Amino acid sequence: MTTYPETETLPIHMVQPLKKQLLKWIGNKQRMAHEIANLLPGDMRTYHEPFLGSGAVLGTLAPERAFGSDALAPLMEIWSMLSSDTGTVVEWYRERRQHVVDVDSKKETYDRVKASYNANPNGADLLFLSRTCYGGVVRFRRRDGHMSTPCGAHTPMPVEKFAKHVELWHERTKGAAFRNLDFREAFQEAQAGDVIYCDPPYTDTQTILYGAQGFVLEDLISEIDKAKSRGVRVALSIDGTKRSGLYEVVHHFPDGLFETEAAVTVGRSMLRRFQMVGQSLEDEVVHDRLLLTYAA
Repeated sequence: MTTYPETETLPIHMVQPLKKQLLKWIGNKQRMAHEIANLLPGDMRTYHEPFLGSGAVLGTLAPERAFGSDALAPLMEIWSMLSSDTGTVVEWYRERRQHVVDVDSKKETYDRVKASYNANPNGADLLFLSRTCYGGVVRFRRRDGHMSTPCGAHTPMPVEKFAKHVELWHERTKGAAFRNLDFREAFQEAQAGDVIYCDPPYTDTQTILYGAQGFVLEDLISEIDKAKSRGVRVALSIDGTKRSGLYEVVHHFPDGLFETEAAVTVGRSMLRRFQMVGQSLEDEVVHDRLLLTYAA
């Protein structure tokens, strides 16, 4: 098994920001994805992202070989189709977006697509919902599993512009394979020399979001520990401080598991804005912690 000394110097590589999103997704790392990517080892064999969501870091990094996965099957249907047939992805969006001509029709279309998704969860509906719901807040009710987010105030992106985003993201993720997996299964795929980036649900704030209600952080930490022992390097984004540093989220990890810590400013909390009915939240700036199992 390949091992990596704590003092190893990692290859220098500079990843540039990618501003165009494929999906609108609460908690995504699009604005700071290049900062995260530049702290990942440049000599990785394969990149893994087991909490894929909007794929912000994957798309920004654009690795030659990667695996992206998530426990939400309709989400992975979108990513798999992006890989195999960009025309279908654009057509999914066009079929729904074409009915949006004014404010009233937007809400009617959104509600109709949301009802369709809740009756039969699928990637085509989720694609439109993610780009049209309030702040990309993809949440499901505990009692019935239905998506309950209201329609956002913004006008959905025109089809022609979205099609350009699709082509860009297809190109940037062409080295990736996508699968519907629980994170435990995804971790088992990683081998010595690989890198895993984890952006799991944040246990302090995101319990209403998809995948969060059944997520146990301790289970993930156990998988990270096992992965490190077999030569896999892992980066973990996790709650840091909220309310502009007035509130610190405390987690306890095994001694020696993480060797490097960096702070990443996320910005104002869209989830808090959603919960507080659109208020401007100057005191709700969020800072993430990026924890690395290797020296950077």
